Amino acid sequence: MSEDIANGAAAPAEAQQGASFSVEKIYTRDVSFESPNAPAVFNEQVQPELSMNLNQRVAQLNDSAFEVVLGVTLTCKAGDKTAYLAEVQQAGVFGLAGFDPAGLDAMLGAQCPAILYPYARSAISDLVSNGGFPPFQLQPINFDALYAEGLRQRAEQQGQADALQPGSETAGNA
Repeated sequence: MSEDIANGAAAPAEAQQGASFSVEKIYTRDVSFESPNAPAVFNEQVQPELSMNLNQRVAQLNDSAFEVVLGVTLTCKAGDKTAYLAEVQQAGVFGLAGFDPAGLDAMLGAQCPAILYPYARSAISDLVSNGGFPPFQLQPINFDALYAEGLRQRAEQQGQADALQPGSETAGNA
């Protein structure tokens, strides 16, 4: 039975013809916490409104090393006042070799951010608590679904751009 599990686990790597993935380093690139209306905001008796923004950057460092930076910004408003703004840029250096372009894109767009997110989540939680606000835990995120949605949007945009090209069937003269 253990052979079946080992063989099943090895199949995806074989599909990528010896692809390798490693986490070289995880680190906090930048962190910021602001509470511009403290201490008055602590006396506000309104329901806080939270909004979160995610972004990501990828930089190729050499043939097989990539830096991925996951940015998380959490904004809390109490009425028309900002209670706090917490920002974390969690980064990692990842070794990726032997992937086809689509596989590399998926690793950098979904798997690497998924590895970084728990670190960013913890940092945001600590910032909020240390800022004097009730503990807040960011919910888990399905980075595979976010990546798939990003692919769908890119394909849609590419389709629209192709449709506007002169000589294409939909943009041709009737």
